[in-house]
Amino acid sequence: MTVHTESLRLASLYPDVFHVEAPESPVGPDLWPRKPGVFIRKAAAAATEPVEPVEPAQAQEAQEPRPSPHLVRELVAGQFGLVPRWVKSASDAKLRSPKLVNARSETVTTSNNLREAWIAGQRCIVPMMAFFEDDFRSGKAVATRISRVDGQPMGVAGLWESWTGAGGEVIVSYTLLTVNANSHALMHRYQQPGSEKRMPAVLNEGGYDAWLNAAHPEKAREFLRAYPANWLTANPVEKK
Repeated sequence: MTVHTESLRLASLYPDVFHVEAPESPVGPDLWPRKPGVFIRKAAAAATEPVEPVEPAQAQEAQEPRPSPHLVRELVAGQFGLVPRWVKSASDAKLRSPKLVNARSETVTTSNNLREAWIAGQRCIVPMMAFFEDDFRSGKAVATRISRVDGQPMGVAGLWESWTGAGGEVIVSYTLLTVNANSHALMHRYQQPGSEKRMPAVLNEGGYDAWLNAAHPEKAREFLRAYPANWLTANPVEKK
């Protein structure tokens, strides 16, 4: 499970790469469960005009165009770790959210934790420089940083939710969608031995708008796939 991610290093990367304004408050360099982070979603005020479909295979090679006026994106502050809308109390939310930093893409339609957000089209993109996994091949856990080979930020597919408590407290939160990585040339090396290997569903730049604006949830599911191993690099984290 991916519980540790690295935020964008430069504020300029938000508008330059993701075409959104930089966050008003700086985001910590390292994100862990229940910590404040940011995600990108379709702007609430955006028009609901039809989106020209982009096939996932085409999106892999497409250069990300600047969104048209009706495909406006917005950056939203939120907690890393989803709080389902049906949670009854803030204390329950505190207990559940660390278990929902990741969400299996295969169960978005059947999970009580994910189904409402998925059906409602509450898809998002989580910007990051890297994510971290443990390498157990030496017999002990070695934290390893996974990033793009070209050093550019990654946009990971996610779901977001807004929970309101009985007292009016609001928690906006998000989770990373993951895919099976048992056969992935790079990611099969990491996480607990004998366990199913998972990895965040890293999106291709050319498919960002199509992912956010897909008219039907099953069309959006087509973008949830393993990122090519040769586009990623893995480096053990040096101990300070």
